[in-house]
Amino acid sequence: MKQAILTPIFVGILACWSAISVIAEDRYQFFTWEITKGTIFPLGVPQEGILINGQFPGPTIEAITNDNIVVNVINKLDDKFLITWSGIKQRRTSWQDGVLGTNCPIPPNTNWTYKFQVKDQIGTYTYFPTTKIHKAAGAFGGFNIAQRSVIDTPYVIPDGEFTLLVGDWYKTNHKILRRLLDLGKSLPFPDALLINGQKDVAVFTGEAGKTYKFRVSNVGLATSINFRIQGHKLKLIEVEGAHTLQETYESLDIHVGQSMTVLVTLDESIGDYYIVTSSRFIDPILTTTATLRYSGSNSKASGQLPIGPTDVDWSIKQARTIRLNLTANAARPNPQGSFHYGTIPILRTLQLANSKSIVNGKLRYAVNGISHINPSTPLKLADWFNIPGIFDLNTIKDVPSFSGNSAKLGTSVIGIPHSYGGLMPFRLNKFACAPGSCRGGGLKLCYFEFLRLDALHSLGKLKVLKGEFKRWG
Repeated sequence: MKQAILTPIFVGILACWSAISVIAEDRYQFFTWEITKGTIFPLGVPQEGILINGQFPGPTIEAITNDNIVVNVINKLDDKFLITWSGIKQRRTSWQDGVLGTNCPIPPNTNWTYKFQVKDQIGTYTYFPTTKIHKAAGAFGGFNIAQRSVIDTPYVIPDGEFTLLVGDWYKTNHKILRRLLDLGKSLPFPDALLINGQKDVAVFTGEAGKTYKFRVSNVGLATSINFRIQGHKLKLIEVEGAHTLQETYESLDIHVGQSMTVLVTLDESIGDYYIVTSSRFIDPILTTTATLRYSGSNSKASGQLPIGPTDVDWSIKQARTIRLNLTANAARPNPQGSFHYGTIPILRTLQLANSKSIVNGKLRYAVNGISHINPSTPLKLADWFNIPGIFDLNTIKDVPSFSGNSAKLGTSVIGIPHSYGGLMPFRLNKFACAPGSCRGGGLKLCYFEFLRLDALHSLGKLKVLKGEFKRWG
């Protein structure tokens, strides 16, 4: 009799436990993206672009901390294709990173489904293609991660937000650009800058007296940009997924691959105001605009465009003013482990130096004398199955040789044990990275702490399979 009574109670407890487990699981978002060629008109003339579900730029992913993201990418191009999720840490899913070091490219007329979690992350990010300079034709987009409602933010919640994808653009077909690079030549001078795939067209509308979050990312190929808004201040609140001390700026330099989040209060007279981006470190300067429109405005933006900086030192000095807000709440309450930087002992220091040289008739860039070549087998697979001859653990030394700028080709990997703390000083030699940019000699040492690297290897081109970096100095 007792057993008959206990059985339904036990079953009921199991049912309740199962229900709680289902409820507790983090949200899933599912996407199906078809990658196709199409005609686009970013500069008013037709050119071939790469579209995601017919869109250029691609759709923006709006996520919340800890969301599970599932993206089925169907490649309808005649090229192999990959997408990377820039800035996403890929904790325990480094094989979803979408670069040739960790993934095989998606062949034409096939698909690959990316599955990963944005674990303990907030901030402004992007995604873009990583094969055959497809990025020069499109297939990039925004990736925003909002903070969970249970976590306080170190600023007043804004009244709305806008995503701005800014970058250089070429009329030249991406296949021709790739051919130029394969011949050992540099990229040509860009034709223009774009904001959300347009030049001098985009409009962002808000109400007077309210504050808006602007998520700004540089999705270009080679050109740093300066961002500013006529008559308005920029309060920097987040860089690369980390809250910052809330300094106010007239303008901000944003380099290729970087993302910044600012708050802008519409505290001027009702009207239209220029949003301006201009190129940095190249001559002549390229400029494009968008419009910040107050609701009820009947006037077009007018007056002189706000002038941006023109020298390199200004950018370096500004970068030194950006500091992490160490007292702000992180993406999760009571963060532990990798967030406790001060408790991790420094056991090893690797000094890395960049250089350039001609190798086999082509201009190559190198780190510690090694110019990276993509492996025939993704490094994760080669490591897991112990496939010999794919990469070399001993090519890059802890201290580089500073004699000359010679380089050799190789797939180099730095072996780092699990939960290992260390420093990576990066010696940056100045040279022309793009037409007219970074001219002159000199160097600067930047320091990177690598903390809790949860994979055995990082790539020779400084792509970490799984880990976190903090910059100082």
